Amino acid sequence: MKPLKNFDEFIRAGIMRKVSPDYARARHLIEESEKRKRFIETARNKIGISDDNANCFIENCYDTLIELVRARLLKDGFSSSGEGAHEAEVAYMRNIGFDEKDVRFLNEIRYFRNGITYYGKSFEKEQAEKATRFMAKIYATLKSKAENIK
Repeated sequence: MKPLKNFDEFIRAGIMRKVSPDYARARHLIEESEKRKRFIETARNKIGISDDNANCFIENCYDTLIELVRARLLKDGFSSSGEGAHEAEVAYMRNIGFDEKDVRFLNEIRYFRNGITYYGKSFEKEQAEKATRFMAKIYATLKSKAENIK
């Protein structure tokens, strides 16, 4: 996996562009993220994480977190599209105060999710457990950053 570029590089490349803030869409993404997080927690508690469902947990953890990043981007007046859009969104975490370790781990989950979605990769229980622990660790902070604008 190649290193993640800085957010400004995605702007210069036209992958991320300035738009009018969209607070309604941002609120919707925050609500969807909350529902997805509850689903993950319920599924983990009721059926548990296994090698058979690891991919589902990884995908849902990524989607839960990236929805919050997108909500913040929308409030800040940014929109992404095209190849590299998800990388640009992950890179934005640096701009809203996350440390490099957290940015790199979300980028790793993004990379795994792409492997699942586009290349038929399968992951084991251990990786899904790491993803769910990471989601639990940063969710509240990321949600707060998505809800509250300076």
